[in-house]
Amino acid sequence: MALTEDLIRESLKSVKYPGFSRDIVSFGLVKSIEINGADVKVKIGLATKDPSVPELIYKQAHEVLTAIDGIGNPTIDLEIQDPPTGQPAGANTNQGQPEKATIPGIKRIIAVGSGKGGVGKSTVAANLAATLSQQGLKVGLCDCDLYGPSVAHMFGTDENPRANEKEEIIPIEVDGIKLMSMGFLLSDGAPVIVRGPIATRYTQQFLRNVAWGELDVLILDLPPGTGDIQLTIVQTIALDGAVIVTTPQEVALIDARKAVSMFDKVNVPILGLIENMAYFQCPSDNQQYHIFGKGGGVREAEKLNVPLLAQIPITMPTREGGDAGKPVSIAAPEDAAAQAFASVTEQLVALPLFANEA
Repeated sequence: MALTEDLIRESLKSVKYPGFSRDIVSFGLVKSIEINGADVKVKIGLATKDPSVPELIYKQAHEVLTAIDGIGNPTIDLEIQDPPTGQPAGANTNQGQPEKATIPGIKRIIAVGSGKGGVGKSTVAANLAATLSQQGLKVGLCDCDLYGPSVAHMFGTDENPRANEKEEIIPIEVDGIKLMSMGFLLSDGAPVIVRGPIATRYTQQFLRNVAWGELDVLILDLPPGTGDIQLTIVQTIALDGAVIVTTPQEVALIDARKAVSMFDKVNVPILGLIENMAYFQCPSDNQQYHIFGKGGGVREAEKLNVPLLAQIPITMPTREGGDAGKPVSIAAPEDAAAQAFASVTEQLVALPLFANEA
């Protein structure tokens, strides 16, 4: 089989970027391929401060290239630069990476992520948006989980968004919070069936083609895992920080580590870990029952050297508020879970990130 650039590029698609499910070719990191008889030279551009990233990519790419029939001496040229951080649109960016930019009018962007589904990440995101708004901040919440959008239901609205004269989507506003979600664009029960590139495009539209206006903070409710949508966000938007949500049991903590690792590799600060469903607050006897184990979040925060922002209990008002379309922080601010969310917000606004807030 003759050596061709297409053959080599296709083979390199098996090399994943460390911490992500996406490969280095679709990520746009393979800058050039030169073929001279049996000699092949591949140039790969990276923007990272983590020395393990180029080491892993070099090792895997070398293994892939030497396995191709006809290649005698593969050469891999790595161009490594520091990653971009919070620069405005139009600023010089590093070769080999998409431009990271702020969103006009938005002072801060905080992602709420998790390594796996079912840990209550969207509940956390909704209540953080609510408690930040209660602090007098102008808040937006973008539901980036295209396949399982829940923000529309959590805020009790099925209103359809409209467009302005600039053909930008006007977000839905509930309780003073600006919301955008695929749930506003779908009829009840309609699934989202799109492949990765289309999902990426929808995500970019939600961030850049929505008329967010002036916001003090935009909360991004990420889908679970470390896939295309997360990769698109962390590589194109200058995030100010991330909050990781987990539950106490080990199976959730394992995936939480992956989420922390993903943000670390792209130099997004971890603002803290939230242990959701830490215990059940029984309304009949007011006792705490540790259904999913005890202290997992505490130990994991210490291991990862990140702050443990809160241990959020399971309470009846939390479930009732979610079903009724009213986050517990709004519907029952005296509830134990609502108080825990308020504590998280107090810790966040005390960070230097919010230092210039009037």
